[in-house]
Amino acid sequence: MLLEILTPEKKLFSGEVQGVQLPGIEGLFEVLDKHAPLVSALGVGKVKVLHKGSPSETFAIQGGFVEVLNNKATVLVEGVL
Repeated sequence: MLLEILTPEKKLFSGEVQGVQLPGIEGLFEVLDKHAPLVSALGVGKVKVLHKGSPSETFAIQGGFVEVLNNKATVLVEGVL
C-alpha cells in the first residue's frame, strides 16, 4: 500500500508500507494493504507506519484526516508535535 503523510508545509513520509495505525477521534484504528475505501477524522496522537520487514516509524500529530482509496492512504495532518 502507498502511504503519504502531508502537512500544510511539507511531505513527512511517502512510500510503500504494510499498514498504518492512526489516532481516530473515537480511538486507534489500523489500515492494512488492500483496505476498503475510507475517510476519517484524526485526533491528537501518534501515527505508526508499519514497514515491510523493518522497524516501524512513528509521527506525533495534532489531528487531521485520512483518505484510503485504490490501495493508497493519504494522511493530511494539521501539524506535528
